[in-house]
Amino acid sequence: MADNAMAKSTLHRRIWTALWLAALVLGAVWLLPTAALALFLGAFVLIAAWEWCGLAGINAPLVRGGYLLLMAAVLLGLWRYAAQLWPLLLVMSLLWWLLQSWRLWRIQAIPINPTPQPHLLLVGLLILSATWTAVLSVHQLTPHGPGLVLALLLLIATADSAAYFSGRRWGRTKLAPHLSPGKTWAGVYGALTGAALVSASIAFWLDLSPLHSVAMLVLGVLVAMLSIVGDLYESLLKRRRHLKDSSQLLPGHGGLLDRIDSLTAAAPLYALGLTWAVTGFPLELLTDR
Repeated sequence: MADNAMAKSTLHRRIWTALWLAALVLGAVWLLPTAALALFLGAFVLIAAWEWCGLAGINAPLVRGGYLLLMAAVLLGLWRYAAQLWPLLLVMSLLWWLLQSWRLWRIQAIPINPTPQPHLLLVGLLILSATWTAVLSVHQLTPHGPGLVLALLLLIATADSAAYFSGRRWGRTKLAPHLSPGKTWAGVYGALTGAALVSASIAFWLDLSPLHSVAMLVLGVLVAMLSIVGDLYESLLKRRRHLKDSSQLLPGHGGLLDRIDSLTAAAPLYALGLTWAVTGFPLELLTDR
């Protein structure tokens, strides 16, 4: 009886946290101009950067505070020199995630590593700033920027939900048992199917040509695949530290990184690919701010 009551309490916390967090983010994406959204998302990035220090084994508050100042300076520089830096940063991030896609499948064991890993702070600078950049670059595309950001969030959420339910129903073969024992290949197929349906809806909404609709469909599937890589990579970092969650910030959900791990890998590809799928021209990420 006590276990059932605890399970219900945990479920209620998860639901309420998910509802208020979703309302906050969706409202900001839809209502705020890009400059204001940059500040809003910048606060989220700094929270994620604090949690990232824990995954890197950096626990000294002074060092963590310095890292947050560095992250803030990087974001400010990216905003100031957007035209020169944004495309390059997104390409660098995408290449890094493609490398992780190859690397993660080769892992056969994950030893606990209690020592600090300062090099991971550089990795955090890259992927967190690239996520911020990717979302803003899509948000300022006219006239559908905010809707396209919400479409990205919907695509990732749909892929994640489809993976969960299809994995529970048909999952037999494990995807990466050393990294995430609950993930199965059936879940992957469900995620890709869900992403394809959302991508087809996006193409219909944008009234794309047949060629660009196919490009949008392919992009959605690739984004879903890379979102799984982001999830697995954070699982790797947590297992090295023997952690269940990146923090206890969000009741019932763990830390902020636990909620955006898929987004960190998916957003750069979505931002880069969207310019091809929708406009047919590469790296046209900057419009009027």
